[in-house]
Amino acid sequence: MNLLNKNVILTGASDGMGQALARKLADQGACLWLVGRNRSALQALRASLREPGRHTVFCVTEYSDDEIINLAACFHAGLRLDVLINNADTSRFALLAQQSFQDIRLQLRVNSEIPLLLTRALIHHFAAGGVILNVGSVLGELGHPGYSVYGATKASMLGFSDALRRELAPSGLSVIYVAPRRIRTALHAGAAHAMQQAPGQCCDEPEAVADHVMTALLRNQPRSRMGRLERIFIRLNTLFPRLVDYVLQKKMPAIDRLLYSQAKEGFQER
Repeated sequence: MNLLNKNVILTGASDGMGQALARKLADQGACLWLVGRNRSALQALRASLREPGRHTVFCVTEYSDDEIINLAACFHAGLRLDVLINNADTSRFALLAQQSFQDIRLQLRVNSEIPLLLTRALIHHFAAGGVILNVGSVLGELGHPGYSVYGATKASMLGFSDALRRELAPSGLSVIYVAPRRIRTALHAGAAHAMQQAPGQCCDEPEAVADHVMTALLRNQPRSRMGRLERIFIRLNTLFPRLVDYVLQKKMPAIDRLLYSQAKEGFQER
């Protein structure tokens, strides 16, 4: 896909990975709609991009229905949308029993409900050959302890992406699902950060994840996962789930030590 002069909505643009992706999109000549909650961070990002006058900051407070509808209203017959990147995300590394109803609802809201509503609001505003790219996670297919809620939200995005791709095939729109591993950003702090540093754990820099997302977008790859070992484990989890149960259950003592040794973590969002 040639991104020159293409209109691209990027949610979660104020986060480390979102910022890295915005810069790569801008370098390809795209016109960006930078969507997020942190206005100052979005404005600073816009100012740092190539040809900042081509890009728009769209700050939201809670992705309310009105805010989503107002964003969709920016696109009309004379200004069509070419790419929607659903990148906004929140997570909590915790056992299910440690999470409140509010914790669970927030992850469901940000990771599942908002992308679905935003896609629905924009579905009739795409130019021919438009692309919807959903950023998921390999944790949506691995069933990793400590990420039961987060993994469930990302599994829902995989199912949504596959079904929507098939629904929209006759229209010429494409749907891409990209599944990174853990990303080294402020989103993962406290116990999640400690887990990243544990032996055998893999964590990618925002720049590397942004490169992977760009490759999937430019090549129009329907599904893309980061990490060779993670891809193997996902395959094993499909064919031999009891084997993966055994491997991951052995990590539970270490996970318990991390989670119960510190106070409850707060959420960080992108």
